[in-house]
Amino acid sequence: MKLLFASLILISASSLRADDFFELKIEPLLRARCFECHSHGGKMKAGLALDARSGWEQGGDSGPAIVPGKPERSLLIKMVRWQDKEHQMPPKKKLPAAEIALLEEWVERGAPDPRKLGAPQAKPLDWWSLKPLKQPEVPPGAHPVDAFIRARLNEQGLKPAQEADRRTLIRRLYLNLHGLLPMPKDVETFISDPDPQAYERLVDRLLLSPRYGERWARHWLDTVHFADTHGCEHDKERPNAWRFRDYVIDRLNKDVSWARFIREQLAVDVFYPEESQLIPALGFIGAGPLELSRKTTAPVTFSYLDRDNMVTQTMAAFASATANCARCHAHKFDPITQEDYYALQAVFAGVDKAEATFDLEKSAGAERKAMTALLQAVEKGEQDLLLAADTQAMSKAWWAGRKAAKIAAWHPLKPGDLVSARQGTSLTALGDGSVLAGGQVPLTDVYTITAETSLQSLTAIRLDVLPHDSLPMKGPGRAGNGNFHLNEFECELLSPGRKDAIKLSFGSASADYEQWGSWTAAAALDGKPRTAWAIHPKVGQPHHAVFVLKEPMELAAGSRLKVTLKQIHGGAHIIGRFKLSVSDGPQDRVVIVPADVLAAWKVPEEERSENQQLALIGHAVKHVAKEKLAALPPQVQVFAVSKKAKVLPVNFLKRGNIHKPEQLAQPGALSLVSPLKGRFKLTDPGNEASRRAALAEWLASRENPLTWRSIVNRVWHYHFGRGICDTPNDLGRMGGKPSHPELLDWLAAWFRDEAKGSLKALHRLILTSQAYRQQSTIRQAAATVDGDNRLLWRMNRLRLDAEQYRDSLRQVSGRLDLSMGGPGVKQFIQKKGVHDTPVLDYKAYDWNRPDAMRRSIYRIVWRGIPDPFMEAMDFPNLGLLAPRRGQTVSPLQSLVLFNHDFVLCHSKHLAAAVQQPESRSPLAWSDWQQVGPFRGGDFNVLHAKAFPPEEGIDFKAEYAGLRWQPSKLKDGSPLALEGINSAFYFHRSVKAAQSMAVAVSLGSDDSVRVWLNGKSIHEHKIERGLAPDQEKLTVRLRRGSNDLLIKVVNGAGPGGIYFNKGTGESSGRDLPVTAESVVEVCRLVYQRTPTPEEQSELLGYAAAHGLAAMCRLLFNSNEFLFVE
Repeated sequence: MKLLFASLILISASSLRADDFFELKIEPLLRARCFECHSHGGKMKAGLALDARSGWEQGGDSGPAIVPGKPERSLLIKMVRWQDKEHQMPPKKKLPAAEIALLEEWVERGAPDPRKLGAPQAKPLDWWSLKPLKQPEVPPGAHPVDAFIRARLNEQGLKPAQEADRRTLIRRLYLNLHGLLPMPKDVETFISDPDPQAYERLVDRLLLSPRYGERWARHWLDTVHFADTHGCEHDKERPNAWRFRDYVIDRLNKDVSWARFIREQLAVDVFYPEESQLIPALGFIGAGPLELSRKTTAPVTFSYLDRDNMVTQTMAAFASATANCARCHAHKFDPITQEDYYALQAVFAGVDKAEATFDLEKSAGAERKAMTALLQAVEKGEQDLLLAADTQAMSKAWWAGRKAAKIAAWHPLKPGDLVSARQGTSLTALGDGSVLAGGQVPLTDVYTITAETSLQSLTAIRLDVLPHDSLPMKGPGRAGNGNFHLNEFECELLSPGRKDAIKLSFGSASADYEQWGSWTAAAALDGKPRTAWAIHPKVGQPHHAVFVLKEPMELAAGSRLKVTLKQIHGGAHIIGRFKLSVSDGPQDRVVIVPADVLAAWKVPEEERSENQQLALIGHAVKHVAKEKLAALPPQVQVFAVSKKAKVLPVNFLKRGNIHKPEQLAQPGALSLVSPLKGRFKLTDPGNEASRRAALAEWLASRENPLTWRSIVNRVWHYHFGRGICDTPNDLGRMGGKPSHPELLDWLAAWFRDEAKGSLKALHRLILTSQAYRQQSTIRQAAATVDGDNRLLWRMNRLRLDAEQYRDSLRQVSGRLDLSMGGPGVKQFIQKKGVHDTPVLDYKAYDWNRPDAMRRSIYRIVWRGIPDPFMEAMDFPNLGLLAPRRGQTVSPLQSLVLFNHDFVLCHSKHLAAAVQQPESRSPLAWSDWQQVGPFRGGDFNVLHAKAFPPEEGIDFKAEYAGLRWQPSKLKDGSPLALEGINSAFYFHRSVKAAQSMAVAVSLGSDDSVRVWLNGKSIHEHKIERGLAPDQEKLTVRLRRGSNDLLIKVVNGAGPGGIYFNKGTGESSGRDLPVTAESVVEVCRLVYQRTPTPEEQSELLGYAAAHGLAAMCRLLFNSNEFLFVE
């Protein structure tokens, strides 16, 4: 670099024209010394860009950088001269004197700078992608796609290629639509099909398959940079993010319209509130990275940067617009203003990425919504809803079977011992049997009350919380607002003559009043210290809760009850006055009936006042609603938009500087799309969901030309390997120009208007064109005219991507699991890291495991720790948007494909499959049988002792009353075992088509021993709790039937067993290489039989190196790796 500048300086400055002087001397100097920190491709520090004339004219945070003709007044010159400590650039080392002199001379000459980067356009909207979308007339031709393409070819004197043969076409279609190779029988059927519409029928059949959604979902997940972890410094897993992946697969298979797809992903909660099962669509907004460390240390900065990611993703994915380039200044190329950018930020001002809870079933969601609305109506006293005919009918039905006699009697408990866990707090028994707390008010407390009862049986306990003049707000709590939080209610039975207490088990809890939200009486029974029963705002009044036992408890004479009231939330939320009562009445009669409700119920129906009627309806509705809510399936979660967030103010930031906020931004979109409005008129700006809905409507509008051009260009890109515009995420001036603009417009208008946004219709139209069905053979004459094939005179030849390669290997080796959906598969071994980010060991993963057979779409993608194999095959960095994948071919890639454990494993499986066809099916595992418990000593004795099953398996035998019986043990699920100091035996048979090794994993509480075919192969004497995968071992099966026996010995406490199996890997013994096996491998890998010459060479290679090595060779061949 120093030599370069030396040579430049030697040139006579006076001999150069102004533009030449800049281009030869100044621009190289700026590029070498300044662009890293002050250019659009660099960091833009202090808002200054020196890669354009407009950059230094406009200047950065300190104003214009250069005053032409006046070096002494130019900030740039002051900086490079290092005049003082405040003016030093570059900051680490001063420029050489000769370079400073060049810059001074340049400024003195008037700072000539011919660069037009970022110069304003004469007509900002005069750009192809911004023009209103009108469908052009189709040139003459049978198929509209071909008509436009051939018109362009004719202009250049080019002809399209011939149609590819049927084997090539079916392989191309399968890999394109399913990401999988066709099976030989499918290829043979298609080739021999005489129907002229065979190709069109094949397209339709593939589009109807669920494999289509799995393949094309991967494209969308790339586009929105979806991954299963946060990324950044704290790269934590998102355990429920997978539901968005499954949502995308499902919606693509169901072919929802593109406009609806947009609306669902941005605001399904607004547009389709009754369809709770679609909430995972909002995982779109949560798809990108999340910088947890900045969220906690710099929340305001985090909010702006996180919204920037949402804006960037949304506008790039749906509109192919680079709105984020206007964060610090107006877009240098496109008519996008900073006001537009911050209007988009304001759309997401209330969005927080977190776990969203929802109902999997639409009916469950509707029921939950209806019942919750009824509870809210009771809470707020909404008479219209409570007096509605259906609500009254519900109330009458609930009261119909209830009579006064059915209400159980309550018997007060006379307090005996009263204990507070806090010193300074007193518990005093009052004359009415209640207890009053006094003295110091602690932040938390635990009350223990012991009392004797004369009842002979117990079904329920009632806790009354009562007001008192000594309490804040008259109580019943001791907190300043009169409230309390009862975290846990527990009770033990102390029977005469018994040393240990019996802990009572409660089945349900209810209260006359529960604070809105999750502050229910049932929360005092859930074992969770963070939940509690509370009664705010109805303080200063008596309330009561009833805790019903699961089963009635018989009481001996002199029995005592020990009741524990845990109040551990803090904030002095302690009960101030309470009373305990017990009941022996039937459990269905132990109901909470407030005094006013009971009084109203006793009044004849025709004489009840409206208030009494409302009291009865409200009481019945609360019971019915809570019962129905409790009966609903539990809700699930997805990482998406959190409902807890408030709408935050979004300011216009001067030069994008977080420390220079200016006016508030109003939610909106881009002003450049006519006739759509650039700012949204919202009836309730505080409703964050309405902002998202407004943006969704703007994007989904038929008047938005960006949206419809964007999606058809994106689909075209995945079919041909390059879009009509070759920058799928940027249809602006920084992107490419379309090779066939009329075709792009015609497709966009057709897709919007005639196809009604159906992606499958768009696929069918493109795939049935002759342009798609062409051969990929290069013709030198055509290549001379159009070397990049932009005019599509042939089909582009594409390499298999990472998922296509992996899934195709699984398929041809008979190891592809086509089960759909569910949590992602961790195809790595995970260990705890230093902080939140774990350590992942991809190499240690066993490819014989059952979950190794799942399609690649279902693997967990760790954003910041890529799988080296997938990375070598150009799987994208999902910290960034990935509208296109690379198509590299490198020596490293070849080494990975030839030597990676995944390839070696599947090469062996394919070899075994063709040599022993029956081995393509899974191993035949019988169900488990078990016998036990065997007793006769402590843990050490039982572990060493050989019980009869070890001497031989006889399922008809009886061992001291013990018989073999079917076990509930299932692969991958732990099974609890009852019995202290006991031994259990588990047996299953395994039928193997050939000798092979199978990886299995075990867990046990406590010790475990394993026999295979009567021979001990594993033993571990240990005392431990049960967990999955505590031990892993390889079981070497012989050909035919095998007996597997496991012994588990439990010492103290509960026992248990866990087992999971792999699919096996052939040992390769006694498997001769035959011509038939070579032919079958070629049929599976290439979907054709080899030529005689190929067969001879491959047979010789396999004989010398083994059939598995030959399979590996074919997996690395061009014919397998490339789609012609």
